[in-house]
This record gives sequence, structure tokens and C-alpha cells, in this order.
Amino acid sequence: MKKLSLLIAAAFMVPVAQAHQAGDILVRGGAIMVSPTTGSNDVLDVQPDTQLGLTLSYMLTDNWAVELLAATPFSHSVELGGGEVAKVKHLPPSLMAQYYFGDAQSRVRPYVGAGINYTFFFDEQGRNALAGTEVNADDSWGLAAQAGLDMKINDHWFVNGSIWYLDIDTDVEVKGVGTFDTHIDPVGLMVGLGYTF
Repeated sequence: MKKLSLLIAAAFMVPVAQAHQAGDILVRGGAIMVSPTTGSNDVLDVQPDTQLGLTLSYMLTDNWAVELLAATPFSHSVELGGGEVAKVKHLPPSLMAQYYFGDAQSRVRPYVGAGINYTFFFDEQGRNALAGTEVNADDSWGLAAQAGLDMKINDHWFVNGSIWYLDIDTDVEVKGVGTFDTHIDPVGLMVGLGYTF
């Protein structure tokens, strides 16, 4: 009985692994799929793409953080009447304010965030029937929102899953054809690993 009491006492003296606490820097990386939710009045249809996503968060307190989202360039096929007419690439860096539920001892930390997104488009190209046609997409400012979950593996590593919504509106100009007011408004799904510094 005395040995059992000593073991229990020793277990309580082992320091508890901290999940996320003030001053921590959290780096997450993984696959992020961006799936546009709308097109251009049912004229243009923008297809989904999956790339490498990377986020960097700084814990201001045990519950509040700021986060920057980055990714390798997304490449979207733009379809008109079921056929590909253009290809566009974009980067959507987003700055978020986040709130983490639970406390620094919680091994599972759900969170929500809201912020601003800036999307810049590049390497626009006409395809198939529009091959060689000049295509331009305007850059976009919009709101962003997210929800996610971190699950601690050990003192430094954790797994992450998150969902994003980005407000991306752009005018797509196809020379000689017209300008299309396009609402991409994608939902992003990210699954990956994180590391705490």
C-alpha cells in the first residue's frame, strides 16, 4: 500500500505537458484543398485544387493568437459550358485573430478565427478554344473565417484539422469576349501536423 501511495504521489509530481500557452509559436503544415463554392452567375465554373498549406501562429495569451496562412500557389481550371477555357493561379495569404477554447493544460484545443484575406492572381492563360487569348483576373480583398482543432501528441508535436472560408471576388477579363464578375468564395480544408516552439 505504501508503494502504491508513492507511485500516485510521483505521478502527480510529473509536469503536465502544456498544449498552447502565451508566447508559443505554432507552425502547421499539411494538405489544403480549396474548393470554390460559386462561379460567375452560372457562366464560369472554377474547379478545386489541393496544395501544401502552411500557417504560423503566435499565442498572445493562453487563449488568444494571431495567425498567418500561406500556401504554395493554387491553380484553378476555369470552365465555360463544361469545357476548360482558362487556367489561373493565385495565392491567398490571410491574417487571422484566433480564440482557443480550453486552457494551457488542455491536450485538445478547438479554435475559431476571423480576419482578412488578400488574394493575388497571376499566370492567367486562355485554354482550348481561348488558347492564346489574353485573360486577366483582378486581385481581391475580403473577409476570412476559420474553425479548427489541435490535438497534442507530445510537448512539441500536434495534429491539426481546420476549415476555412475566404471571400474572394474578382473580375475576370477575357479579351475580345467580355468581363465576368466572378465570386470564388472558396472553402478550404486542411489536415496536417504542427510543431510548437
